[in-house]
Amino acid sequence: MLKQFERVSFAGMLVTLGIVYGDIGTSPLYVMNAIVGDAGKMGHTSPDYIIGAISLIFWTLMIITTLKYVVIAMQADNNHEGGIFSLYALVRAKAKWLIFPALIGGAAILADGTLTPAVTVTSAIEGLRGQHLGSISFGNAQSDVLLITTLVLLLLFVIQRFGTSTIGKAFGPVMILWFGFLAVFGIVNILGYPAILKALSPYYAITLLFSPVNKVGIFILGSVFLATTGAEALYSDMGHVGKKNIYATWPLVYGALILNYLGQGAWIINHAHDQAYANLSNLNPFYEMLPGNWRILGIGLATLAAVIASQALITGSFTLVSEAMGLKLLPRLLVKHPSDVKNQIYIANVNWILCIITLSIVWYFGNSQKMEAAYGLAITVTMLMTTILLFEFLKDRLNRISAFGIAIFFGTIETLFLIASLVKFIHGGYITVLLMLLILYVMWVWYFGNKKREHYEVASEYVSLLDYRDQLSKLSDDETEPFFTTNLVYMTKIKDDYRIKRSAMYSILDRQPKRAKVYWFVTVNETDEPYESSYTVDMLDTDNIVNVQLYLGFKRSQVVSVYLHQIVAKLVEQGVLKSQVPKYSTQMERKVGSFKFVIIKEQPADLVINDKLSGLDRRLIAGRIYLQKITASPTTWYGLEFSNVIEESAPLFINYTSNQYVMQRKIYHRQTKK
Repeated sequence: MLKQFERVSFAGMLVTLGIVYGDIGTSPLYVMNAIVGDAGKMGHTSPDYIIGAISLIFWTLMIITTLKYVVIAMQADNNHEGGIFSLYALVRAKAKWLIFPALIGGAAILADGTLTPAVTVTSAIEGLRGQHLGSISFGNAQSDVLLITTLVLLLLFVIQRFGTSTIGKAFGPVMILWFGFLAVFGIVNILGYPAILKALSPYYAITLLFSPVNKVGIFILGSVFLATTGAEALYSDMGHVGKKNIYATWPLVYGALILNYLGQGAWIINHAHDQAYANLSNLNPFYEMLPGNWRILGIGLATLAAVIASQALITGSFTLVSEAMGLKLLPRLLVKHPSDVKNQIYIANVNWILCIITLSIVWYFGNSQKMEAAYGLAITVTMLMTTILLFEFLKDRLNRISAFGIAIFFGTIETLFLIASLVKFIHGGYITVLLMLLILYVMWVWYFGNKKREHYEVASEYVSLLDYRDQLSKLSDDETEPFFTTNLVYMTKIKDDYRIKRSAMYSILDRQPKRAKVYWFVTVNETDEPYESSYTVDMLDTDNIVNVQLYLGFKRSQVVSVYLHQIVAKLVEQGVLKSQVPKYSTQMERKVGSFKFVIIKEQPADLVINDKLSGLDRRLIAGRIYLQKITASPTTWYGLEFSNVIEESAPLFINYTSNQYVMQRKIYHRQTKK
């Protein structure tokens, strides 16, 4: 997958600039605005305050983004893939409790991401206020900004279903222009106040935290943290561009960002007490420092960069949700591939939920300054969870003491950022916290509901497939029974010792004898390797009963019919299976016979439970089955929409006594035969 990006190249660096740095690259649009807001008004700022704030930004980007993510986290690649779910897949075998940081961190990054398109696009469009573009004049009304922002975001969400590979090719060149623009005008303004370069010393960062010129104290870190909210994206997008291209481009991006922050700081110091600015608390230093007509160009580039950042967030959300589904942390949702680009996916449910939430946030907060006050709270939680998972990874690569020291170092800094960001809760951060809790609840029910169901399932619900070999072979040869299909496929899990749910055998032998040439029992196993695609075949010492174990990575499509046709063709070619050439077919060289897929669905209405089952476990199991019912069906998930599929219902019996089980099973059998 990544051969084209395994070495540094101009093309690879161009793609990296377009994909990876949208979020962190647009942070100069709103970070300094938030810093000024912490001071109250422009006139309340001082050189020491601004130099100290920029020093905090510089060292935050150095420690969190560069050291933690670029240098350390990107070593924890799962077959070239990165991100919190890929990291969890790497270490989950070490301890069961690691599911908790994975769930919390994943829910937090998905929740906080809803603010990214809102704050970046709104910040960019706000630059149009009071501007003249030819015969078009933009007023100062914020309602106009919100309307334009809504139209831009709505268009962005609408085009997702068509794929973005075409416009994606332009992202790299646009971001080159953007970062060049940031650097050039940063340098221009630095020349007006060269002393701003003192901000590169950590002395001023530390001093500001305890200085009386900083009225908000440690809580200034909540605004400073906005500069590094895109750090998680560097790690998550590693699979798209390759770590070497990130290594090559990050120093350039880091340099451009710091030059622009220094330039904004120099401009603020030079104009803080100007009559036109002194009493303002809501102004954007990024736009204000641009001379003359350069501001229009800045607005245009900022808008394009904001759109790219939003696009990266949307596709990143698709990827995260897809990974979570592969790891059985989220319910199944239909995944589409709208273009020929392998990694480009589209999840309609996620797209429109994200659209509704993002647009609601735009209109609820009303301006970028209020959004900034709420932004970043949940992502601090994700970073802390990533640090916990990194500790588990590093203690094998280094040693336990070194890994613990690294975890404590980053964990302490991130805890300070989390504490500083807690004030955001009352300023709107409660929205992302509520979203995080909602997503976390869904993950919790889906994952632990399945675990509880497996734990409590009645042992007598399972039978050994080996005990039915003779009956299946006789049925296959019994010409007194009507021929059902050449290949009868059951999508059902086969456990150790060939244990299979009794309902599958009941479907074949009792409900309606289904005579087939070959009986297939297919188990899909999700693996920790993102793109693994392998299988094993066990014929059970027969020539017509096949136990297929598919091993698919958590980023692999689970279109079972495609894999199965390939397996059948291979087994026929090897002589393991008898020839299946159909007598009649529109395909002249067809060598595989007909298929019928049977999917047995456990119905929530048939959930029967013992009084010994706790209320929490009961709700978890019922909730899991309910989510399974309202999300993508097995037919859709396994890509069987155009296949011959039979869906049959079966009750779920949990923790039953033997007599209760037998009685309820007889009742169910009588009902299904009516």
